Amino acid sequence: MSALTALAYFAVITLVLPLIYAGYRIPLVLTGKKPADHWTRGRPEDDPGVITRLKHAHMNCVENIGPFAVVVLLAAVLEKTAVTNAVAQFVVYARLLQIFVHSLGTSFPLVLARATMFIAQVLLMLYMLWSLF
Repeated sequence: MSALTALAYFAVITLVLPLIYAGYRIPLVLTGKKPADHWTRGRPEDDPGVITRLKHAHMNCVENIGPFAVVVLLAAVLEKTAVTNAVAQFVVYARLLQIFVHSLGTSFPLVLARATMFIAQVLLMLYMLWSLF
């Protein structure tokens, strides 16, 4: 998988996650069980835990797609894609694993596993960035 393909997959993941929690919420609004503004920022959430965790996983993607895109696109512009093409896919794999673990719960082992996947992504991105200079 090329680094640009990995970036595209990261974007797809980032775009699909909100569809999952919107898919839960839209029927609640359409059936009148919740008002459309029920999820306004600053209000307490009463979504099931998995929905809340998937929302947080989406926000993690939003926070990290920018740096990942910068590294991948910078490598492409500098025509130094050997390392990014070899490594970028592992950022996506770690992201997918982080999302999966995030969706399971918040016990200490799960949080530790999630943090490990996050740190792996950051270290991989730093390694790719370092390889450009």
